[in-house]
Amino acid sequence: MEILVAVIAFAGALLAAIAVGALIQRLRDEPEGWLIAWTVAVVSLCLSLAVIGIGYVFGFGSVTFRIYQITGSLLAPLWLAVGMVQLLAEKVPPRFLAWLGGIALTIVSVAILVFDPLKSEDLGKSLPPAANFWAIIPDKLLLGVHVVDVLIMLGMLVVAGLKWRQGDEYDTDNLHASAVIVPSGMALVGAMRFTVPALFTTALLAVAAAAVWYTVLRPLAPYEDDDEDDFDSDRDERPSRRDERSQRREERAQHHDERPMFRDEAPMQPPPGPRGVPEPVPGGPGLPPSPPRRSSGLGDLVAEYRAGDQGVDYAARMAPPPDSGPSTGYIMNGAPPAAPSQRPDFAMPGTGAVYPGAELFSPAAQQQQQPGSGKPSPTIYGLLTVFTIMDGAGEAFDRLAEATVEAVRRGEPDTLVYACHAVKSAPLQRIVYELYRDEVAYRDHQRQPHVERFLNERQAMVLATNVIELNVNAAKVVPLPTAMY
Repeated sequence: MEILVAVIAFAGALLAAIAVGALIQRLRDEPEGWLIAWTVAVVSLCLSLAVIGIGYVFGFGSVTFRIYQITGSLLAPLWLAVGMVQLLAEKVPPRFLAWLGGIALTIVSVAILVFDPLKSEDLGKSLPPAANFWAIIPDKLLLGVHVVDVLIMLGMLVVAGLKWRQGDEYDTDNLHASAVIVPSGMALVGAMRFTVPALFTTALLAVAAAAVWYTVLRPLAPYEDDDEDDFDSDRDERPSRRDERSQRREERAQHHDERPMFRDEAPMQPPPGPRGVPEPVPGGPGLPPSPPRRSSGLGDLVAEYRAGDQGVDYAARMAPPPDSGPSTGYIMNGAPPAAPSQRPDFAMPGTGAVYPGAELFSPAAQQQQQPGSGKPSPTIYGLLTVFTIMDGAGEAFDRLAEATVEAVRRGEPDTLVYACHAVKSAPLQRIVYELYRDEVAYRDHQRQPHVERFLNERQAMVLATNVIELNVNAAKVVPLPTAMY
C-alpha cells in the first residue's frame, strides 16, 4: 500500500507540474486574476503531492509535514476559493477584497504553521493526521480557513447558477468551471480536515489539480477560430475576456432603447434619411389577407456572403424558372420591381412576412417606387452556434431542430433568420445560424417554450457547443426554395 500511495503521489505531482506549465502559458496570453490564483493553488498541490511521495519513500519529518500541511491543507483550497471570486465577480471591490484576504491569510497562516512547535516529532512513513501533531492555535486556524473556503466556494457556485439562468455563453462557461472546481475543492478540504485513508487523500489532491487543468484548458467564450495565426501582429492588442465581455454589453445597451419595452408601446420614429426604413409588419394597408402558410422546412431566409471571386453566377442561379412554385421569403421595401405574373389567382400561396411598402410592387404603384437603402440595420443581432453531437443522435437532433424552427417560423416575427445546417465533411456537427431584429428580439426568443424545450432535450445529444456572436456588415437576402410535397 505504501508503494501504491507513493506512485500515485509522484504521478499526481507530475500531472500538477504539467498543469502549472499550461497555466503559465495561458497567463502569458491572458493575465487574469483567476488564472493567477489557480496557478498558486496548482503549484501548492504539486508540492504537496511530491512531499507525500517523498515521505512514503524516506519517511516524514517535521519539514515535510509542514510543507504538506501548508501547501495541501492551507494554500490549495484557499486560492481555489480566491480564484472563484476573481472569475465570477464583475465589480472591483469583491475582487480586491478577495486578493487582500487571500494574501493576508497566506502570510499570517504560513508564519504560524512554520514556527509553531509540533506536539511530536515521531511521524513515521505513513501520512500523518494533522490533529495529532498541530497545537491548538494552528489546528483552529486551519479549521477557520477551511470554513471560509467552503462558504466562499458554495456561494460562488450559487452565483454562477444565478448568472447562468439569464446569461450568455460566458456565464455557461463559468457555471461549468464552478461545477468542476467547487466539488473538487470541497472534497480536498474534507480529506485534509478529517481522518481518511492516505490513498484517498492522495487521489483527491491529484484530482483537484486535474480539475483545474481541465477547466483552464477547455475552450472558453469567446470561442476563437482554430485556424487563427498564433503569430498574428494584433495578438498582444486583443482585449481580455472580461474587457471584451464588458465591451459587448455596452454595445448592446446602446441599442436597448431603440425598441419599445412592451408590445403596445408606440415605437420610436426612425431617423430621417436613407436608413429610416420602416419596420416590417405582418401585413400592409390595403393588402389582401394572406392565405395559410405551408411548412417550409428549416426556414425562409439565408444570408449569403460572397467571400471572393468564385465564378458563380448567383443571379442566374437564384432566378426563378418561368413557371416556378410559390415564393418563400420576404418582400423588402426597396427591392427591384417584379415582372407581371402570368400565374392565375388560384396559385398556391407564398410563405413569408410582408413588409410595409410591399404595395409599391403592384402594377398601379410601380411608377412611384423609391429606391431603398441596402445597408443592414445596426441593431441586427446574430449568432452562429456549432454543435458537436453524439454518435447516433443525428436523426433525433434533426427532428428536434426542425420542430423548433417550425415553431420559430410561426410565432417569432422578429426572428429574421433561424436555420439549422448539417456539415457535409463532419456528420457529427450541426450549425444553427440566427439573426434577430435586435437583442430584445433575441431575449424574447430565449423565453419561448419551444426554445426551452430545444435547450433541455438537446443536452442528452450534444457533446460540445461553440457560440459565436455576429454583427451583420453586409448581406444579400433572398427567398429559400422549398421542397414540394
